[in-house]
Amino acid sequence: MGNIILFAVLAAVFYYIFKSYSSYTTEYSQEAFKNIEVSKESIGNSELGMFVALVAKVAKADGKIDALEAELIGIMFDDIAAIFPEPEKTRQILKDIFAEQKDIPNNLEAVAQDLGHVIRRDKQKQQQFMGFLIQLAFVDGEVSESEEEILQAIAEAFEFNPDAYHAIFDQFEKMMKNVTPKTNIADAYAILGVNENDEMSVIKKAYRKLVRQYHPDIIKSQGKSDAYMKEATAKTQEINQAYEMIKDKRK
Repeated sequence: MGNIILFAVLAAVFYYIFKSYSSYTTEYSQEAFKNIEVSKESIGNSELGMFVALVAKVAKADGKIDALEAELIGIMFDDIAAIFPEPEKTRQILKDIFAEQKDIPNNLEAVAQDLGHVIRRDKQKQQQFMGFLIQLAFVDGEVSESEEEILQAIAEAFEFNPDAYHAIFDQFEKMMKNVTPKTNIADAYAILGVNENDEMSVIKKAYRKLVRQYHPDIIKSQGKSDAYMKEATAKTQEINQAYEMIKDKRK
């Protein structure tokens, strides 16, 4: 049970990126995108479309995309799609880009160079994008050799400062070491606001509702304080841990 609980907590750290790095839509708004043509070509050639392509390559680098990882990426799709004129159509396009790009192994450098060229003068965006991708690699608790190779290739294409790269990487390694999962199943039910006799479907619905409630939305969180982001991150960690504990208990 311990490994499953630890995975859930580590996966929840995914949301930390919204504090320091992955406010990747900080400079994007509905106003900025109101005139964009919602098509696979236009979105795929946009900064966010290319970013989603790189997310796909990092996510699939270790050969699989775990269920919780997919859930978190799905929330990212929702957040990005919300700033486009046709959110539902945009979300499907983002999913299509992700699905297509995760299975194309030989265009990583080209995609990374294209995005790197667009953001080459914006160091903040470089750090936000790179930080998000590094964090994504940590979502399952460890970074595989293939994941690290892809991250380094992207960093090189971005012409990203090696010292900054290792600083971000080391920060997440330190966070992983400091994660201490709880073990009280009664607390897990209380955190999700459910009862021990509730069906798993009810518990899953409560879990997803809470994740979205406390998820520091990349649009709504713009301008919020670090304290707000820390609180949202901590709560999300707690919610994921509780849900995984309950699932494991019911096996």
